[in-house]
Amino acid sequence: MIRILLVDDHPIARQGIRTVLTDRVKDAVVGEAADAPSALKQVQSGEWDLVITDLSLPGMSGLELIKQVRRFKPDLPTLVLSVHPASQFAHRALSAGAIGYLTKDSEFEDFVTAIEHARRGRRYVSQDIENLLVRRSVDLNTTPHETLSDREYQVLRMLGSGRTISDIARDLGLSVKTISTYRGRVLDKLGMKSNAELMRYAIENKLLES
Repeated sequence: MIRILLVDDHPIARQGIRTVLTDRVKDAVVGEAADAPSALKQVQSGEWDLVITDLSLPGMSGLELIKQVRRFKPDLPTLVLSVHPASQFAHRALSAGAIGYLTKDSEFEDFVTAIEHARRGRRYVSQDIENLLVRRSVDLNTTPHETLSDREYQVLRMLGSGRTISDIARDLGLSVKTISTYRGRVLDKLGMKSNAELMRYAIENKLLES
């Protein structure tokens, strides 16, 4: 038996992923959570073999969830299954402690293989992601947005996609004042002065939300 906690804020997505897990992973027992706080409660109170999480969650992000899981249950592997391209988040997710990264358009066989790797404590990334990480490790020219914290990076992508501060605050479950503070930090770190500059930067660096 393998006990899997599935974390995704979209009920239809959870249903589809659950079906794949129960159909293709032998003896899979699947629990569900719609956000990070609910997931952490289950992590702390139950016995799990694997957490599978999206990155875009209301309030606490998937990246922060990965870090918190590592804090409370260091031996519990977390696998990311995200709509976001690997070029945007794979490095951050793996650095946060994820054992693997897949996008939601991955083949079923790759998904099952990633789960088998994770339950044995082995990292799983596709060859394309591996090549991406290798190129990044030998590239001495760090792009400015890589200096941002995970939350600042998230706010940059949302602002770059034309979202208003109020919209971002609502979706992330944070105050407008807090999002304004993050915006100020992003502008400062990137040496910019306006949302228009942030939008242009996000477009040029392919950081727009999917």
